[in-house]
Amino acid sequence: MVTEQPDGLVARMTLGDPDAFEEFFAKYERPVYITALAITRDPFLAEEIMQDCFVKAYRARHRLRTDRSPLPWLHRVTTNLCYSRIARRRMILEPITTLISNRVADLTSGPDQVVESLEIIEVLQRAIDTLPPKQQTAVILYYLHGYSLAQSAEIARCNVGTMKSRVHYALKALRSRLPDERRAPAGAKVSRREL
Repeated sequence: MVTEQPDGLVARMTLGDPDAFEEFFAKYERPVYITALAITRDPFLAEEIMQDCFVKAYRARHRLRTDRSPLPWLHRVTTNLCYSRIARRRMILEPITTLISNRVADLTSGPDQVVESLEIIEVLQRAIDTLPPKQQTAVILYYLHGYSLAQSAEIARCNVGTMKSRVHYALKALRSRLPDERRAPAGAKVSRREL
């Protein structure tokens, strides 16, 4: 996760450096796409949203802060675009197998471990799909992207207590949907690597 402004990239964009926006896009396209894909579950729509996000970034380049990373702002724009598109399309969401499997499954393990990891992924995706959108966003920002609660709250435009509550209730809902043998003990701290 990038938290500092790299090499004055936004300042260079503001001054009209033709290569700066290309570098900006190359640097941030993956995290923006991952967020869009995690929310929409549609690679084509995620690509379209990513492009729209960067169009907005280019148009807003003069308003972007030069003393900090634009990534939280990009994630905020992405999540807003995703939810407005989902509401318009009322689309059926596809599972996010590849995103979750990057966090859970080590497919280089033995066959028993691979089967067990794939079972966990299936249960976890179904559980994440049942979460309300704001809790899904909390899980994506906090666990998938590794933002702190404060950073996640800033991106979601809510206070830290609200974000903490969303993460708490999302984890509670996810735990209730996992089989007993897969659950962390009540009160146990869940690390980002465990999700």
